[in-house]
Amino acid sequence: MKSITIDGSQRESVGKKATKALRNAGQVPCVLYGGDKPVHFAAPELAFSKLVYTPNAHTVVINLDNGETLNAVLQDIQFHPVTDKILHIDFYQLFEDKEIALNIPVRLVGNSRGVKNGGVLRRNNRKLRIKALPANLPDFIEIDITPLKIGDKVAVADLTNEKYSFLHTDNTVVCQVRTSRTAIADDEDEEEEGAAEGAEAAAEATQE
Repeated sequence: MKSITIDGSQRESVGKKATKALRNAGQVPCVLYGGDKPVHFAAPELAFSKLVYTPNAHTVVINLDNGETLNAVLQDIQFHPVTDKILHIDFYQLFEDKEIALNIPVRLVGNSRGVKNGGVLRRNNRKLRIKALPANLPDFIEIDITPLKIGDKVAVADLTNEKYSFLHTDNTVVCQVRTSRTAIADDEDEEEEGAAEGAEAAAEATQE
């Protein structure tokens, strides 16, 4: 998985006045959990743009001004209800030998047969939550929808993978192709029609 580097300054004062002063200076107060003790730090709001305002999932390398480097993932974020400015961010520290749960975006590739025949593709889950070691976290989960016909669907049970496990039930639907008013006959219907036409032609030939 791709990483984004954040240069932060460790902070000792975590009271309301100190936090307000940081925000007025364009800094975002942050806390890193998961280690021996919480690590409080701050970084410029612009430093989080590629991490927050994207549908992609990333790990984070936090470089502190004391020379310490920590690996983490974004756990929670708070926005101002009116201005949408970032108020606070929580991170969770990563360890090479410890699994982490993370939401991973789903990427659909190919052109569904059912959609070509007038069906409608429905995306039930644009992200899936998985559990894996940091080294096995994927950038995205890719699904080839080319063979999907009208009425077909892809469930979590169809996405087996040795590198990570899904934190969903096997019957959780990820995407499906549903019928629509404009849908034309699917391949099976076309085959049935073709068989019927063949039978009629055979009958006419026998009569002749």
